[in-house]
Amino acid sequence: MSDFETVAASENQAARRGPSGEPGTPNQVGQQKVRSLAGDAWRDLRRNPIFWLSLLLVTIVSLMAIVPGLFTPNDPQDCMLSRQNAGPSGGAIFGYDFQGCDTFSRAVYGSRASLLVGALSALVTGVIALLIGMLAGYFGRWVDAVLSRLIDIVLGIPLLLAAIVLLKRVGSDNSNARIFAVIFVLAVLGWTTAARVVRSSVITAKEQDYVAAARMLGAGHGRIMLRHILPNSLAPAIVVLTIALGSFIAAEATLSFLGIGLKAPTISWGQDIDTGRIHMRESATPLLVPSAFLALTVLAFIMLGDAIRDAFDPKLR
Repeated sequence: MSDFETVAASENQAARRGPSGEPGTPNQVGQQKVRSLAGDAWRDLRRNPIFWLSLLLVTIVSLMAIVPGLFTPNDPQDCMLSRQNAGPSGGAIFGYDFQGCDTFSRAVYGSRASLLVGALSALVTGVIALLIGMLAGYFGRWVDAVLSRLIDIVLGIPLLLAAIVLLKRVGSDNSNARIFAVIFVLAVLGWTTAARVVRSSVITAKEQDYVAAARMLGAGHGRIMLRHILPNSLAPAIVVLTIALGSFIAAEATLSFLGIGLKAPTISWGQDIDTGRIHMRESATPLLVPSAFLALTVLAFIMLGDAIRDAFDPKLR
């Protein structure tokens, strides 16, 4: 019997013994389940109240974006100057703004554009980060050197300043085209942090024994990267992208507030905050309501990402 078979047999016998060293029953052996990282993370998440609170807020905002009629029966485009800065009435629980539009209705419908920009920006960012991070971490050497310098260059560019410059050049007055222009700019400038995280995960994963075994069995680079390394690099990337999604929503609101981002007739929290700021002396509610929606949404995604990161990080256990 080889050394490997001897060790395996010893471990088998030890697993079949009860707590006192006596042979265990099959039920006792079956109860000794292997604990995975995902299982431990989910167990920690279930006990974390911050995770459930942030998940509840994200779910509510997502429902607002998908089915806004569940939260308000009023049309956000139904504006009458006769109701200018009027108080709550006719289902408008926060009253009307300076144009006679339902303040709460506009805040609910504003979640649609904000979540669309944030989600698509995070998705495109994730694709870019996975591609560059995996190539840099897996191949190393000159590939890693070139891509790492590219990451450093893009990381050194101020996101908002560069976004303003690019949107001035590639922007369009068409509302739909403007949305995709904002998504494109945020994704092109915001992938660097996720790429660094993916690169570090790939460098760690490619040194594992199962990757060496796959190479010995003749697996090519593509199969190793997709079947063995990619699954181990997704968890940290998802954590970073969840936090980045909140940052993208805040960046879109900032650009719209400055008049560079989304344009009417698209409803945006940033636009409403800017309008509410101008007419704040007449009524503060049109400023406070979209500001509260924006702050809670960004905070929810950041808290959700932090909770997932803490659950998946073995050093924090």
